[in-house]
Amino acid sequence: MSSPPRGELAAQLTPVVREAVEAIGFDLELLDVNQAGRRRLVKVVVDGDDGIGLDEVAQASRAVSAALDANEHLIAGPYTLEVTSPGADRPLTKPRHWKRNRLRLVKVKPQAPAKEPEPVEFFGRVGDADDTGVVLLVKGELRRVEYRTIERAVVEVEFKQPPVDELALLEGKHLKEESE
Repeated sequence: MSSPPRGELAAQLTPVVREAVEAIGFDLELLDVNQAGRRRLVKVVVDGDDGIGLDEVAQASRAVSAALDANEHLIAGPYTLEVTSPGADRPLTKPRHWKRNRLRLVKVKPQAPAKEPEPVEFFGRVGDADDTGVVLLVKGELRRVEYRTIERAVVEVEFKQPPVDELALLEGKHLKEESE
């Protein structure tokens, strides 16, 4: 028996893998299936509220492997499983990504309004985030940015501790928010 084409196979495996990953307290960020010679490569990207370390990747790998073995009829052949965490360059596309990166520096490219020049990218430090937007500290001022106005955002890798005054502003109880 042959297995379904790649896209269809990934669609069939997604609920199986998502259930296994969520059962151990993580989120499934990506599931991809590729042909690698006679085997399939099943790539699974997981994340958690407190990030993912090597121990958590190993735990997720065992859970996903058990789930795939229990549903081996879907793959119908040998496969290689690769479980990993999202890279630092992963775009922030969901509210949970913003919440998990609180106090981190991000580069934001706003969406361009119709018939207007390309908006300027900016850097901001992530504050409180909810289901519709995030508070960012931009050049010393707090402002609220709605997710729908963001074309792309990624975490900037910092090699030193964030300035204490910036953290204090974001941790403050009386935040002055600016709506976009």
